[in-house]
Amino acid sequence: MTITQLKYVLAVAENKNFTKAAQKTFVTQPTLSMQIQKLEEELEILIFDRSKKPIELTPVGQKIVSQARNIVTESERMQDVVDQEKGFIGGEFKIGIIPTVMPTLLPMFLKNFTNKYPKVQLKIEELTTDDIIKKLRDGHLDAAIAATPLLQDNIKERVLYHEPFVAYVPENHRLSENKKINSDDLDLDDLLLLEDGHCFKDSVINLCKSQQAQLEDHFQLQSGSFETLIKLSNEGLGMTLLPYLHTLDLSEKQAKKLRHFTDPTPAREVSIIYGKSELKMQLVNALHDVIAGVIRGAIRFNDVKIISPLK
Repeated sequence: MTITQLKYVLAVAENKNFTKAAQKTFVTQPTLSMQIQKLEEELEILIFDRSKKPIELTPVGQKIVSQARNIVTESERMQDVVDQEKGFIGGEFKIGIIPTVMPTLLPMFLKNFTNKYPKVQLKIEELTTDDIIKKLRDGHLDAAIAATPLLQDNIKERVLYHEPFVAYVPENHRLSENKKINSDDLDLDDLLLLEDGHCFKDSVINLCKSQQAQLEDHFQLQSGSFETLIKLSNEGLGMTLLPYLHTLDLSEKQAKKLRHFTDPTPAREVSIIYGKSELKMQLVNALHDVIAGVIRGAIRFNDVKIISPLK
């Protein structure tokens, strides 16, 4: 039994196809199949049911895959221990960032981080929270930036910052004359939301808990981007809520339509998250420190009320 064989098993289990798994592991399909067959012969069991399309794990195969994932993770920890002992901050570092954070946060820290740690090869993906959780669990991400708490047993969270919500209120809206607003002023009936799958949408709905039941009973406009929501709002189709960092890039004309909340300001918690195996912690710590440093001067709200992204 070898680590390489176990990595091949994990690749097939994930892709449910030998050819795709071979492509992902950069070997020929016959080589991958032969190595998995050797492992099955050694263990005297079948890991995969090859008669099914797509390929499925056998009952014992499911247990083998779970154990294989642990063994591969522990094998990677050995190099990680050496790197940390040497104080080495470099190598490949795969991170995922949720869509409502990536456009504003990434430009703030990326140049600083790459300048400070030139030996790190960052691989960054924009992913939904659900995809981030799955990729962290499967070992395809080293860390991620997401709205928390996530309440996942296999994931650790380290808070980066608390980002207040800001209302974008168009002219002639019922709240346009208000200098400040509070959560009781919000009405889901004229609130433009992000489409399903965005945790920011869930946070906004949680802010309107008393009206949550009305969401499916009224006409709702939903979009995949804040830019579209702003344009729809400018057309008089309703107001919307924006994360504070997004408001920093608005034009002077648009900024006049912003309304801050009365204290305590509703906000979301944004954290760097990683697996409980705690691999590459020197890189996680470096990323945390760089982001915390650049964000410190951008957000200066002390009295905030955290809104969970969970329904």
